[in-house]
Amino acid sequence: MSAWWADPQILALLGPALADLHVLPSSSLVISPSATGFLLGPLTAIPLNAGFVEMRRDAANEKTNEDAFLLRSTPPDYLSRTITWQVRRRALRPGVPVLFVDDWVETAATARTARRLVVDSGAVWAGAAAIVDATSGQTRHELRLRTLLHHRELG
Repeated sequence: MSAWWADPQILALLGPALADLHVLPSSSLVISPSATGFLLGPLTAIPLNAGFVEMRRDAANEKTNEDAFLLRSTPPDYLSRTITWQVRRRALRPGVPVLFVDDWVETAATARTARRLVVDSGAVWAGAAAIVDATSGQTRHELRLRTLLHHRELG
């Protein structure tokens, strides 16, 4: 997948394609996890006329002012790791729809943690968008997950 980032035509199409998966009001936010989410989140937020909120990984290992941040840990992910994520409290506002964006969703541990952070803040979970789906039908329904590809399509 990392080769996708090097292709300017694919890169230009990814944000609008992910944005088209959900209909959101212009006052919405996009939340994405560190690494590739910091690329995909803003690319998706622009065509939605939405703001971007970053989820930072392993926040429990950093000195943070817990009054300024919301912290949540994942259940074990695809590598059996538990990861602590943080977002700035003031970035997520009560009543504002928030769309989660990521490149690949398999166990949905990060997406579920994002949803908990959104709900904890009083914002509204609008759903999830990803490039590749490797989840079950129940997970797709639960998270309102829409994707561009299913992992079986990648060969």
